[in-house]
This record gives sequence, structure tokens and C-alpha cells, in this order.
Amino acid sequence: MCPWRNWGKTLSKLLITGMPVKKNSCMICAQMEGGRVAEIFLSSLDQTDVFGNIYVGRVEKVLPYIQGAFVEIHNGQTCFYNLSEQSQAVYVHKKSAAGGQHLLKAGDQMLVQVSKEQMRGKRPSVTSQFMLTGRYLVLVAANSYLRLSRKLSSSDRVRLKGILEDIHEPEASGGYGIIVRTNACHATVQEIFRELGILKKRLRKILKKGQSQTACSLVEQAQPFYLSAIRNAYAGKLEEIVTDVPAVYKQLQAYLREYQPEDLYKLRLYEDDRLSLYQLYSLERVVEDIQKKKVWLKSGGFLVIEQTEAFVSIDVNTGGYVSKKEAQETYRKINLEAAGEIAFQLRLRNLSGAILVDFINLKQEEDQRELMQVFQEHLRKDPVKTEVVDMTALKIVEVTRQKIRRSVPEELSILERA
Repeated sequence: MCPWRNWGKTLSKLLITGMPVKKNSCMICAQMEGGRVAEIFLSSLDQTDVFGNIYVGRVEKVLPYIQGAFVEIHNGQTCFYNLSEQSQAVYVHKKSAAGGQHLLKAGDQMLVQVSKEQMRGKRPSVTSQFMLTGRYLVLVAANSYLRLSRKLSSSDRVRLKGILEDIHEPEASGGYGIIVRTNACHATVQEIFRELGILKKRLRKILKKGQSQTACSLVEQAQPFYLSAIRNAYAGKLEEIVTDVPAVYKQLQAYLREYQPEDLYKLRLYEDDRLSLYQLYSLERVVEDIQKKKVWLKSGGFLVIEQTEAFVSIDVNTGGYVSKKEAQETYRKINLEAAGEIAFQLRLRNLSGAILVDFINLKQEEDQRELMQVFQEHLRKDPVKTEVVDMTALKIVEVTRQKIRRSVPEELSILERA
């Protein structure tokens, strides 16, 4: 059974529009679920986004003591490269040493993909294991493994593994790995093999093009973030795609015709001149609220969310007077509501890394167990890998969320300084 069938009947709607943010002209992609904006992506029209791009990188400096190297990708932009990948490097204008024994050195040129954006003063990261993402599969260069999404049911994992485990073919880079995405449980065998063929063709094109490119040149540009949002939406849950930008509408039309023809009927061009799309869905208010530290709960309690250099702290507060007689039951209810809202805010704000949550203390162990179970259930709905690590002796819940892109508050801060 596909995992989203256990998540209720909530359908999602994608809104793609232009909107002024911090006096910058931006493109916005907002994903709505249950009448609320659950995720929001934005990009300034004046800034160049390198995340996901594939370049011919040039090694500037190798630093064995930190197991890393600095690699230039374009316009003097240097990125961090992990030396643990050097045996998988796809070199340009030079063959890899037999058995992958070549040690990286300054001046080497290789194909790399930007895997992490620049965040909080840290350089962007690049990888030799560049990923070509489809709706059902991810093709990983210079590998030979088969991995399946942990969100797939056991029966789907067995079925999909049986379909894909015997299809690997050698490529010029030394092979490719396959990651089977959650959406694959919705796909037919024909759809999976069709997409695999498309991804393999892309890989061959990148490898061939890379060998003829100069250092620090772009080999393949990543799809615009709003196309990625459509591709990543759970199949069967995407109800509508709406934009009020004619050029984007045509681009979406072409993309859906080629890759997701079954979803073409969901695309709509919003043409009401009296009220813009972002005003209709109050996206300005959403962006404004994301910047606030305090988030009110229906119960009267509230969250305080603070992002520091090292971690994100979230404090759950009662927000008002609680009688001693009913205190523990009140705390229980506020905590349970807070668990859902915290999971929602992590996704909406794209908060990642180490996250420390200070729930209101509960005396009963059964109440604590209930809270942790409910919290984990909410976190499992997050498309980004999110896990509860532990509860400390001081009852602080430690959570980790995969760090890939900047948080929305960070993006807004950058726009404000632009």
C-alpha cells in the first residue's frame, strides 16, 4: 500500500507566482495542504541559483587534514568536496587510475554537482555522486547499488526490488546506482522502465558533454524549483497546479506533456486581473508569519522558534494561567497540539540540522510515551528525512532534519540584504 494512503485524504495544490519580497522580485512556489501552505520555495529573479547544477569543477586545494578539498565551479565560486568520494570521481580530459587509486590533486578537473547550498557562512558542497532525479527513480553516477525509500511498504519494496535488481548496465563512469522513490509504488512497470531509460540517456549526455567542456563550465542546469516541486509531489495527492505567469504556464505545459501527461489536466492559468494569485491565497501573510519567532496554538499555548548558528530551539509554552488541579491534562493537550504544529513549522520554514524541542514537562510516563509516539507520527509525514534522536535527562527532545537547502528565514534574510 502506498504510504500516503495512511495520511488521510488531504490533497495538495501547487501555486506558482511572482511576488515582491523584501523589495525583490521573486518567484514563489507554495504547496497547500488542508487549506494551509505546508511548504514554500522562493527565488529572487536577480540571483543565480546553483543548487543541483552539474559543472566541470577544478580542484583548487586539497586539505587531507580535514578530509576535504576546495573545488571551483564558476565565477570564482569555491565549494567543499569530501575526499571520501575521490575514488568515484569522474575526471575530465583524463582517465581515472585503475581501481580508482588516483589521489586528487590541485588542477584536477572532474564532474561535480552542487549538493548543498551555501548556508550560514559555510561554502556550498559538491559531490562526484551526482543525482539525476525522476518522479519514480533517482540515478546516481559512479555507483552500482539499488536502494529503496524507507517509506515504501514491505510488499512494495519486495515487488520493486524484484523489478529493478537485475537491470544494471556498465556506463562510461563506472556504473550507476538507483534509488527507488516513494512515488514508485504508484507506477506501472512500463512507467518505471520508461523513466529509467530517460535518466540513463541524460547520464550518457552529461558524461559525453563533460569531456568536451572547459574547467568551471556548466554541464547541466538544474530544473527550476517549481518543476522539481511538481515532480516531487506524491502521485495521486496532487489536485491542482495553478500559475498566473503565462511563460511559466507554457513551461509547465511542456514539462507535463513530456514527463507527467496524466497530470496535464490539473494545470490551470489564473487570469483574474483584479486580484493577484499571491493576494488571493495571502502568501504575503505566510511569508510574514514565517519570520516571527512566536507561533500561537489553538489551545492558547504557543511555540517560540529560534534559529542559531549551531541548532534550532523550539520552546513549548502554556500561554496562560493553568489551575493546579487540571495542569497535567492541560499540559498533555498543549504538547500533543504542539507536536503537530512543530512538525508543520519545520517543513514550512525548512528548518534543518540539529533541532532541540523543549515540551512542557509531563509527570506521567504514559503521557510522555504518547507524546513521543504522536510527534514521531507527524515527523514521518515530512518528505525530508527527519528523525527523533533521543530525549535527554532534562526532557529535551533532540531531532535531526536533513540539511540540503537554506531555511526560508535565511532566504528572506539574504533578500533583505540584497
